[in-house]
Amino acid sequence: MKKMTTALTAGVLAFMPLAAFAEDSTDPIVIPIHNWSSQIVMSNVVGQILESRGNNVEFVTTDSQAVYESVRLGDVTLEMEVWEGAFGASFRAAMEKGGIVDVGDHDAVTREDWWYPMWTKEACPGLPAWEALNACAAIFATAETGDKGRYLDGPVDWLKHGQERVAALGMDFVVVNAGSAAALWAEIGAAEAEKKPIVVFNWTPNFAEAVWPGEFVEFPEWVDGCDKDPAVGPNPDALYDCGNPATGYMKKAAWEGMEAKWPGAYAVLEKISFTNPQIAQMAKLVDIDEMEPNEAAEEWLANNKEIWEPWVK
Repeated sequence: MKKMTTALTAGVLAFMPLAAFAEDSTDPIVIPIHNWSSQIVMSNVVGQILESRGNNVEFVTTDSQAVYESVRLGDVTLEMEVWEGAFGASFRAAMEKGGIVDVGDHDAVTREDWWYPMWTKEACPGLPAWEALNACAAIFATAETGDKGRYLDGPVDWLKHGQERVAALGMDFVVVNAGSAAALWAEIGAAEAEKKPIVVFNWTPNFAEAVWPGEFVEFPEWVDGCDKDPAVGPNPDALYDCGNPATGYMKKAAWEGMEAKWPGAYAVLEKISFTNPQIAQMAKLVDIDEMEPNEAAEEWLANNKEIWEPWVK
């Protein structure tokens, strides 16, 4: 675990009355860190906000699926980015067991799915339809995939079910998992110079949409139950035969004991809500500007006081 105290924190703390945070426990609020930039920076932003009001904060690296069990058990205090497409199932399963609470949605609207940069559409003009993508599979073939197309999915722990979708829809693609978000950006960057057709996992909000214009592949529309009931979706014999939600939520979650133990911090968490552009800017500070996450958080907070200062009043 790593604890961060910043100059920003010290400066804000100096002007806050002790009564503002006297009711909260002095035990550390444990915030998880995962493997994509916006979550890492946002977690640091929130940690520094909580430190600014006198809370003790610790950061711990955790698995992005198993974290909901950790929150439910109180080993981790909160989670700032519950993406519907990637983590909705794990979040709902933890909610059913009890011990974790839904602290509300961000203003941000999310989408997570197969994606291609616009130069790919020039080589496969029927896009964004998934049937057109499949008909063009050969242009995505590599030595690794033989005569089938290559699709670079997210890291294994994001559970994107790319292989299940390929099987359910009878697609001529081989699914390869990236080791990290950085590997996805590297794939796009490497293809850009020669305008090589590629299809990769992507999501919004993130910085990539401002750097590489592109589109999501349009699969059969998401219907609730597509991941649980074979009867839902176009293939009656398979799960995951539809796209991810096109207008997904991004929630905040917390251990059910947080409100009683850190009532002031919990009240702040309830108020926090980030938009797509704000989250994209956080990711850009790390992925493009190459700042360290804690420095990126300091920068974001210094430039956006009008957004976050009302949350701590």
